[in-house]
Amino acid sequence: MMIEALSAKLDYQFNQVKFLKIALTHRSKGGEHNERLEFLGDAVVNFVIAEILYQQFPSATEGELSRWRATLVNRDTLGDLAKEFDLGCYLYLGPGEQRSGGSMRHSILSCAMEAVIGAIYLDGGFDAVRAKILSWYTPLLQSLSSAASHKDPKTQLQEYLQGKRLGLPVYQVEGTEGQAHKQLFTVSCRVVGIEKKTLGKGTSRRRAEQEAAHMMLEVLKK
Repeated sequence: MMIEALSAKLDYQFNQVKFLKIALTHRSKGGEHNERLEFLGDAVVNFVIAEILYQQFPSATEGELSRWRATLVNRDTLGDLAKEFDLGCYLYLGPGEQRSGGSMRHSILSCAMEAVIGAIYLDGGFDAVRAKILSWYTPLLQSLSSAASHKDPKTQLQEYLQGKRLGLPVYQVEGTEGQAHKQLFTVSCRVVGIEKKTLGKGTSRRRAEQEAAHMMLEVLKK
């Protein structure tokens, strides 16, 4: 039943459920685990996102495409995606990892998400996994709709400050709330010489930092 529930969340029905079970098995559990599928999924998601970016932005340079792909395919993004599916609730972990909260650890979640992508590729082929990745990444891809948004807010803020010969921003976690697997982070952004600080909130520290950076940009430009 757990596997069926996860398949419903992923909106993908496995022909061979064994691939999904392996994808959810951490090496701490012993036996066949998900590291090989993680390797495969990492290659697949990087290729699919690279292809989509290549098609979507025909005027972009190689450097721009590489930078955008790096913002879309990384531990934070994949970990956040895993949290959207509550992937941690379905992981098979060894006793030690269970006790230490491994099911909520971003590194384990992001690797498991890559393994799930690898499992879908083996089970349904390239077209099936490409369709899934595209549907999952649509909101993020839509955020690349203008040249300004190709750079994430933290990068934009840093470049703006450097252009004004100001110091680099400092980010600090001000607090967290909610259960461990669904935490909401509050992060502040400060710039030397600027009295006002900005606060950002997000389901990961990175997302909260991005929001705080965006708000600081708004303050500086006013």
